Amino acid sequence: MTLAVRQLLAEKVEFTPHLYNYEEKGGTTVSARELKVDEHAVIKTLIMEDDQKRPLIVLMHGDRQVSTKELARHLKVKTIAPCKPEVADRHSGYQVGGTSPFGTKRRMPVYFEASMLQLDRVYINGGKRGFLLGMNPHDIVRILQAEAVQVAIP
Repeated sequence: MTLAVRQLLAEKVEFTPHLYNYEEKGGTTVSARELKVDEHAVIKTLIMEDDQKRPLIVLMHGDRQVSTKELARHLKVKTIAPCKPEVADRHSGYQVGGTSPFGTKRRMPVYFEASMLQLDRVYINGGKRGFLLGMNPHDIVRILQAEAVQVAIP
């Protein structure tokens, strides 16, 4: 039972658990293949920080990258950059590769790619490597009080 699962159960959110064989540096390509779902529906949880070292979470389609320039412009900050893995782990309380936006150690603002809401179901990390949760993207946004952004790069 991960902290992510505990939070979702407390919030009475419907989800389905999906275990798969985790591969080091395999990312969403591997999880999509293992679960036999479109990589676009696998949502990665990215811990980033602004130029003042303030952490934030970005939820992005597995087959897209984040335009950090566009995100910085949207947030009216100089720069946005991914955190180093050890820093991301400290902020989230999870290990990179198993980072969930739910049940994080530190409360951080959450931004999600707006097109995620066009999908009926997405797969997002459940708080450990090799463990995704299938759920409605609207529930993710509601629980996390996430803000929509359009910062995807194909």
